[in-house]
Amino acid sequence: MSMKSFLSTNNCRGSKRGRVMVTTGIQQIQLRNCFKNEATALETLKEVKASGLDGIELNGFMIRRLSLPIKMLLWAAKMPVGNSDRFDWKKLINESGLKVISLHEDLRRILTETEQVVSDAKEFNTDKIVITGMRNFDYTDEMELENLCKQFDEAGKLLKEQGIKLLIHNHNCEFQKLKSGQTAFDYIVTHTNPDWVSFEIDIYWAQDAGVDTVSLLKKIGSRLSMLHVSDRGIRPVGKAGSILKADFLELGEGNLPLDDIIKVAQAHGVEAIVIETNGNWIHQSAIESMKISSQYLKQIL
Repeated sequence: MSMKSFLSTNNCRGSKRGRVMVTTGIQQIQLRNCFKNEATALETLKEVKASGLDGIELNGFMIRRLSLPIKMLLWAAKMPVGNSDRFDWKKLINESGLKVISLHEDLRRILTETEQVVSDAKEFNTDKIVITGMRNFDYTDEMELENLCKQFDEAGKLLKEQGIKLLIHNHNCEFQKLKSGQTAFDYIVTHTNPDWVSFEIDIYWAQDAGVDTVSLLKKIGSRLSMLHVSDRGIRPVGKAGSILKADFLELGEGNLPLDDIIKVAQAHGVEAIVIETNGNWIHQSAIESMKISSQYLKQIL
């Protein structure tokens, strides 16, 4: 197949399997070390576009002014944002040619600063807001979970009234077991309103928690709106022992059943697939890692 034909085939990703078109992109946090200043940020975004990805998923804490204490907390969490909160991201996105797939926000801000969150989403022309995760939350406390689900529903209802969809993003902590035997994540799925709450499943963290990701996606069904993808496996350096620590890997370089996962996601109408590898990048390069994963998506979709 010629390169021209290959690109034509992939304009409507998923067409080879007769499924809906899927937008592809990358999570802004993967590129955090590349945003030294606005010039390098623009250069990085153009590399994302050149790799064949359609867009980027932005984080509220990376695109608005932050206080020093918040920046220190992010640094402690190994997510330093440098001066990216001072950049003109609307201009950078426009000049790069990328689309903004969604915007990550925290639940408190959605509930207390709804108008501003909606304004931010509309400014970037996205109709999806994702709750990143709950900091220092006890997912084994069923009473706290009940209250959390009510807040998710409230936030989702507020956003839907403004034409925006609310998604919940998982890490591994949501898959802790309750006394009832079900996981906290199962509880969230069954105790939130499907009209107001959808999901962005991170397959790495689900797998890290020992979850059968394919079964998880089937359980969520049509409420699956977005997918976070990275592979998981081992990249030893030099001589190693008989037991090695698993870590993030580029798509196709690890052991996750990516083909099956993406087939099921497409079958349930997933709208976007976003690359997010938090570290362990090949040659310590987030950009090189992105390019390998982007090429994999081109071949599989």
